[in-house]
Amino acid sequence: MVPRYARPEMSAIWEPEARYRIWFEIEAHATTKLGELGVVPESAGKALWDWWATDPAIDVDAIDAIEAVTKHDVIAFLTWVAEQVGEEARFMHQGMTSSDVLDTTLAVQLARATDILLADMDALLGALKTRAEEHRYTPTIGRSHGIHAEPVTFGLKLAQAYAEFERCRARLWDARAEIATCAISGAVGTFANVDPEVEAYVAEKLGLVPEPISTQVIPRDRHAMFFATLAVVAGSIERLAVEIRHLQRTEVLEAEEYFSPGQKGSSAMPHKRNPILTENLTGQARMIRAYALPALENVALWHERDISHSSVERFIGPDATITLDFALARLTGVVEKLLVYPERMQANLDRMGGLVHSQRVLLALTQAGVSRENAYAIVQRNAMKVWESDGHLKLLDLLKQDGEVTAVLGESALEEKFDLAYHFRHVDTIFARVFG
Repeated sequence: MVPRYARPEMSAIWEPEARYRIWFEIEAHATTKLGELGVVPESAGKALWDWWATDPAIDVDAIDAIEAVTKHDVIAFLTWVAEQVGEEARFMHQGMTSSDVLDTTLAVQLARATDILLADMDALLGALKTRAEEHRYTPTIGRSHGIHAEPVTFGLKLAQAYAEFERCRARLWDARAEIATCAISGAVGTFANVDPEVEAYVAEKLGLVPEPISTQVIPRDRHAMFFATLAVVAGSIERLAVEIRHLQRTEVLEAEEYFSPGQKGSSAMPHKRNPILTENLTGQARMIRAYALPALENVALWHERDISHSSVERFIGPDATITLDFALARLTGVVEKLLVYPERMQANLDRMGGLVHSQRVLLALTQAGVSRENAYAIVQRNAMKVWESDGHLKLLDLLKQDGEVTAVLGESALEEKFDLAYHFRHVDTIFARVFG
């Protein structure tokens, strides 16, 4: 985790003290239920919760010192808690195995992290909707292969991003449900030494659901799907970031990131205003996607368990969620403050002499009785003249001078085919589909 790209609320989930607090809750809830079942004295659970009620500080350094000797993190934690609680602490961890604690804790952390990501997503969706409505009818050029195609509106571009991130939100919701499972099933997952009721009890207390069959670990296909979902969200972030970067190019300059007072764009060139935020988002998206691969490789563990996945998840759990949290918040800020230049959009729309209306003329000629092949050739030969003149010639003028065109289409009919508003007839329909 790089502090430069981290926000406090998400980072706090992954702090050692936060992890140990979840460990304690798992152990204490399990001990309480074991007491109800008569496996251990009910006083054991009470002793744990009485100590916890004093809001004790978690001495991370002391636990680390014990682990340096035991070479086992869960045993080190249990040893430290026993030192604080006293004799009754010996009943902790009855019938449990380390994975019960570690995997259930990871589920809690990922679920809490996803709650933050969902809130981030809601903020982004709100920003996109606001700006889409603002520019519902702002004309701009649509591009395919980076080349002028036909007119769209800038609002439609943002509405498309909204629809994509709404799908991302749904995927995050599903990923949270899939990852939020609890395993308190003991060695190799058979419940031989711990009753399934304990698992159900702990799951309910922690807002999880019991894992149907856990071997000794929660199956890692769940985690693979979770991190793959984060990767897809990152791809959508990069898609919008790249769009903004393209629009900010000097030759285009239809929109650009907000440039704050006192900001410097270049150490050498005082005139520069660079798309640094969206470039940064592209880099972060690459990292988030990179975390999906080791999560996929974690699926194939040996038999009922091994720990080849453990070190991987110590990296990717914090890094992927912290980075995505930062990226979503940064993208929201970019959208909220995005500088949009409708006049430049219109100028770019007009700069190629009306070529963007070529399809309408093609269709009109076919409807007037010209074969599609001939109609295409007629329009293309005039369009190429405009293209080669870099827009100095106008397509409408050339078509009015083409006898094959005027033989079937009158001047007013031709001019109507160059009406920009025609392309926006269904904008409201699309907005209704996207925003309901």
